[in-house]
Amino acid sequence: MTGILLSLLGARVTGGGAGFTIVQTFTATSTWTCPTGVTSVEYLVVAGGGGGGNVKGTSWGDGGGGGAGGFRTGTGLAVSTTGGDGSGNYTITVGAGGPGGVSGATRGSTGFDSSIAGAPIAESPSGAGTNTFKSYGGGGGESFNSPVVGGGNGGSGGGGAASGGGGTGDTPSASSAGGNGAPSAPGQGNNGGGSSMAPNYGGGGGGGASAVGVTGTTTTGGNGGAGTASSISGSSVTYAGGGGGGTFTGGTPGTGGAGGGGNGGVTGGNNPGSAGTANTGGGGGGSHGVSDASANGGAGGSGIVILKYTVPSQTVFTFKGTTQWTVPTGVTSIDYLVVAGGGGGGVANLVNTLGSGGGGGGGYRAASSQTVNAGQVLTIAVGGGGAGATTFGAPNKGSNGTDSSLSAPSSSPAPSYSITSTGGGGGGCGATSTGVAGNSGGSGGGGGAGASSTGGAGGAGNTPSAPAPAVQGYAGGSGGSAANGGGGGGGSNASTGTGANGGSQAGGAGGNGTANSITGSSVTYAGGGGGSGNPGAAGGTGGGGAGSSGMSPTSASPGTAGLGGGGGGGNIAAPVATGGAGGSGIVIIKINQ
Repeated sequence: MTGILLSLLGARVTGGGAGFTIVQTFTATSTWTCPTGVTSVEYLVVAGGGGGGNVKGTSWGDGGGGGAGGFRTGTGLAVSTTGGDGSGNYTITVGAGGPGGVSGATRGSTGFDSSIAGAPIAESPSGAGTNTFKSYGGGGGESFNSPVVGGGNGGSGGGGAASGGGGTGDTPSASSAGGNGAPSAPGQGNNGGGSSMAPNYGGGGGGGASAVGVTGTTTTGGNGGAGTASSISGSSVTYAGGGGGGTFTGGTPGTGGAGGGGNGGVTGGNNPGSAGTANTGGGGGGSHGVSDASANGGAGGSGIVILKYTVPSQTVFTFKGTTQWTVPTGVTSIDYLVVAGGGGGGVANLVNTLGSGGGGGGGYRAASSQTVNAGQVLTIAVGGGGAGATTFGAPNKGSNGTDSSLSAPSSSPAPSYSITSTGGGGGGCGATSTGVAGNSGGSGGGGGAGASSTGGAGGAGNTPSAPAPAVQGYAGGSGGSAANGGGGGGGSNASTGTGANGGSQAGGAGGNGTANSITGSSVTYAGGGGGSGNPGAAGGTGGGGAGSSGMSPTSASPGTAGLGGGGGGGNIAAPVATGGAGGSGIVIIKINQ
């Protein structure tokens, strides 16, 4: 989950004791975990803007502006720590902008929808999907083409071209309740503007959240409809402006509507429309043409989702993607847990060679009472699990997991620091002679078996070394030394977390992970993956995947997502066996006053 911005405003809550107002911004599809004590959220959901229309490549032409993405905002959206997927996890989808029209296209592309999904959210509008609140992508601007089709329908409609009409906005119909400076509205957007013909063939402007797109004239492109301002982020920002319409030789292009709408293509050549602004849902501008050539429409701007809610003064936050977190007044320290993604398991590279290493657990670092100061911007990144090996033939190692981190740059108020947990090492593979070693990482991957020589060594853990006394992980076990030798287990973080060595046939068990109670309950993280063999070995506690077992081509178990467990080692690579993928990591923060 990438693209999350989290800021704590440090507001005091009246009537319910001390607390903080949280504003969390999603600029890419992700997961939001409902904190304890939160039962409702304020929200802004803006979809991706539609792409502007293009000039087809004839001796004349214009392009309509793309419609803005649907804009919906309100308060009191019910959520729960037992809602979403049943564990308080809600799917946040942020729609991309639609590509601009290209040669031969009838329109720019419709933008993509943005949504919040999970129980107990009511379906809105009808057809959005069970427990889904959705804003719809903006309609594409019409391209100068034959036949005339008009602008596309969507959250806001796209502008017309070649005498075509504008697309219909608020499609499907979905109201916006208002709040945080935005007025209530009966729909999520407005219609696109129509178009005119000679001499300059003005394309229509795309519709915006608060106004229709302007109809193009015979000499000017229509301006995009204005968007709507919201202060949910803490400052007033305007979203969902329509794209400006394009023109033909000498005409004046339309300007994009306030809220990220792209301008129509400039005069003086076959010029593309401007793109809508990212994370505003603005429509793309229509293109400008002068001759028998083609100019593309501007792409629509991507959407955005913002949640605002109140939490108690001591609250645990769970992160599953990239985040920036501004420390508020009143917070003096944090406790943290940073677990990287686990490594993927290896696969044997010879039929009837069983032993491949399990992936190492993701690097594990935790501490309490880390000093923070008001105004610090903490950057949080959460690593994904490494892929399990799939290719038949050496080296067939699993991939390393990716790092997780928590850092305060020197540009923010002191103190500056960087806490990085390294992704777990990929497991090695069994080979006809010497087994292939596991990769180094936060915890090392297990080595593969050597059919006619020595087994591969386990990868080193705590690589690179964490500052003493912290140790983020341990080595993987070595592979066995026999034709059907077992692979080594992946390492983990616990003091006994070194992966077990593979035997003459049996795989080595993954190293056990480490328990942590930052969430209020004891959970074990960063277990190593088990090596494959006959039998395959269990993964370590803390999400390690089990290794494949026996002589048949069975795939290994993956590491557990959100725990940083290593994937299990696979056995025979042909025809279908694979190493288990590593589990994704996690970052958890508890704020203290």
